[in-house]
Amino acid sequence: MSATQSDSGSSEMSELNLLVKTIHMEAQGINSFELVDPEGGDLPSFEAGAHVDVHLPGGIVRSYSLAGNPMDKAKWVLGVLKEPKSKGGSIAMHEKVRVGEQLKLGAVRNLFSLAADAKHSILIAGGIGITPLKSMAHKLASEGKSFELHYCARSLKNIAFASELKEIVPEGRLHIHLDQGEPSKGLNIKALLENPQPGTHLYFCGPGGFMKACEESSSHWSKGTVHSEHFKAPEPVQSSIPDGSFEVYLAKSGVTVQVPPDQTIVRAIELTGRRVPTSCLSGLCGACKVEYSDGEVDHRDFILSDEEKKTCITVCVSRAKSKSLSLDL
Repeated sequence: MSATQSDSGSSEMSELNLLVKTIHMEAQGINSFELVDPEGGDLPSFEAGAHVDVHLPGGIVRSYSLAGNPMDKAKWVLGVLKEPKSKGGSIAMHEKVRVGEQLKLGAVRNLFSLAADAKHSILIAGGIGITPLKSMAHKLASEGKSFELHYCARSLKNIAFASELKEIVPEGRLHIHLDQGEPSKGLNIKALLENPQPGTHLYFCGPGGFMKACEESSSHWSKGTVHSEHFKAPEPVQSSIPDGSFEVYLAKSGVTVQVPPDQTIVRAIELTGRRVPTSCLSGLCGACKVEYSDGEVDHRDFILSDEEKKTCITVCVSRAKSKSLSLDL
C-alpha cells in the first residue's frame, strides 16, 4: 500500500480494505475502532487533523477523523459518537461493524492542518471534537512543541481517550472542563482567548454551540491564527442570491447539465449517470471540491479558505450566481 500527500493535505490513494482489530468503549456513547492492514503491513501516513471516508453497510459513506498517532503506521484509530439523531452513519458504526470484519476506506483529506510556524498551540475540544485534536496532540508532543489541550464535556463519563491523553499531553497542559450540561459552569472560553499572544495558534472542534462560542471569542485574533473544523453543519449560510436555474459545463466530459432551483449541482450531475465523490453533503468534508472557471460562485460551504474560493467550489451545497459555471469534471 502507498499514498502520496498533495499540497492540500489530501492523500491520493486507492481504496483500502482494513481489518477491524479492536473496538473499545471510550466514553458514554463513544467507541474507538482500531484498524490495521489484514496482512500486517504498514498503513499510509496521514497528517494530524485529517479525516477519512468510511464505506459502511447500506451504501453509506461517512467521514471520520483519524484520532491515532500520525507516526504510527501499524494502525489507524477512529472515534465515533453514536448520535441519537443519526442518519445512519454512527448507528452503522456502533451496531453493524464487528471485530474481525473489514471496512473499506476511501480518501484521506486534511482541512484542519497544524501550522508549522506556531510558537504555541491552544487546542480546545468539545465532546467528540477531541478526535482530530488528539492526533494533533500526538504530533505536537512528538516534536516537543509547546501546546495546551482543553477538553470540554458534560461529565467524566463523556471523556474519551482519557488515559491516553494523560500520557500524551505534558504535565500541567491537559485541562478537563466539566459543565454538567450547563455551559456557564464549564470553560470560560472568552477569558481563555481574550489576550492572544504573538505566535500562538488556536484549534477547536466540537458541537454547534461550542463552535459558535469559540468563533465569537477568537474573532479579534490575527488572520491565519484560528483554525477549526465542524462535525455538523451550522445553520445554513444565508445567501442573498435566490435559488434559481443555471447550467454547469463539465469541461472534461464536454457535457452541459441544467441545475434547477430545487436540486444541488451534485444531484443534477448524478441524474446524468455520472458520479461525483461525496460524503457529508453539507459543505464540511471537501469530498466534492472541484475547480471551476468561467462563472461566479455562491459559496455556501464551511471549509474553503478565501483563496480556495477563487478557484474551487463544493458542489454539494454551493450554487452559481452567474447563469453558468464550467467545472473541471
